[in-house]
Amino acid sequence: MIEYSALRTLHVICVVASYTLFVVRGVWMLHASPRLNQRWVRVVPHVVDTFLLASAIAMVVMSGQYPFVAGWLTAKVVALIVYIGLGMLALRRARTRGVRLAAWVAAQAVFIYIVAVALTRQALPFVG
Repeated sequence: MIEYSALRTLHVICVVASYTLFVVRGVWMLHASPRLNQRWVRVVPHVVDTFLLASAIAMVVMSGQYPFVAGWLTAKVVALIVYIGLGMLALRRARTRGVRLAAWVAAQAVFIYIVAVALTRQALPFVG
C-alpha cells in the first residue's frame, strides 16, 4: 500500500500540472491558438485530473477526514466545483472572449483559495 506522504506528493504534483495546463490552455484560448486543437491538449489534462481526483479520494480515506464532516474539506470540494464550472466556461462554453477571460481569471482566484484552504485547513484562510 502507498504511504500517505507519497500520495500527498503525487497529489501536489498533479495540482501543479493541472493548474499549469489550465493556464497554458487559457493563454492559448485568449490568442485563438490552433494548439488548443491538438489531441494531447484535449487528453493530457483529463489524465492529470483523474490522478488528482484519485489521489484526493485516497487521502480522504486514509486520513479519515471527510467532506461535510471537516469544514475545510467541504469548502475545498465546493470551491472545486466552482473552479470546474468556471474552467468549463473559460475554455469551452462561453461565447465571447470577454466572458472567457473573466471566467479564466475568476477560476484562478478560486484555485488560489483552494490552495490556501489546503495549506491552512481553514475554510476562511484569509480571515484573522
